Amino acid sequence: MGLRIMIVDDQQLFASSLKIVLGSYCGDLISSIEVAHDGTECLELLAKSLPDVILMDIRMPKLDGVETTRIVHAEHPQIRIMMLTTFDDDAYVAKALNSGATGYILKNIEPDELISFIGSVAAGNIQVSSSIGFRLFEDSIVNCEDKKELVKNLKAIELIRDRFPSLKRREAEVLCLILKGMENYQISQKLFIAEQTVKNYTSMIYKIIGVDNRLHAIRLLSHLVQ
Repeated sequence: MGLRIMIVDDQQLFASSLKIVLGSYCGDLISSIEVAHDGTECLELLAKSLPDVILMDIRMPKLDGVETTRIVHAEHPQIRIMMLTTFDDDAYVAKALNSGATGYILKNIEPDELISFIGSVAAGNIQVSSSIGFRLFEDSIVNCEDKKELVKNLKAIELIRDRFPSLKRREAEVLCLILKGMENYQISQKLFIAEQTVKNYTSMIYKIIGVDNRLHAIRLLSHLVQ
């Protein structure tokens, strides 16, 4: 059974567009999508049915995203909440994560990345935009081990993109996992994308970095993820 998603955003056009985008990209990952336009409406919907993942905006009328997150997490700790916002602000990040959110993603994101983040958060992982992730290392926002792993992965991805600027972010993520020794099926499970999609990314990656196969890539670039 697919994930039940709730979008909570006061910008009605954005919320409606996101619902359409998720519906077109999700395949079997998402079974239902509900929309609320502020925190109060979100809580009203939760009285009728519970989603698996909530995509929560920060600034909203009546009841903002941080306070709504605190209430939802206190009453329904099993629901995973991912902030989806335009505000790249340390204070908001800290308040949201300390209120029970397990993700903080900026809205300038590709649809396939968002789908991946949703699946990862639903599986119990912490997900944040890379510009935010590096700052988490300096703050006592999340578990120490989670922060170390998160920052290590983000640094590896940025090193890869510095070395090969023509790689898209998702291609860099796939390459990072290849360099860690993961097979295609493992990468597909990790990133919540189809195995064929991983193969397509891999073919493009090999052309860009100038290798013929996985072993060649690992021998050449494994130091970037150590």
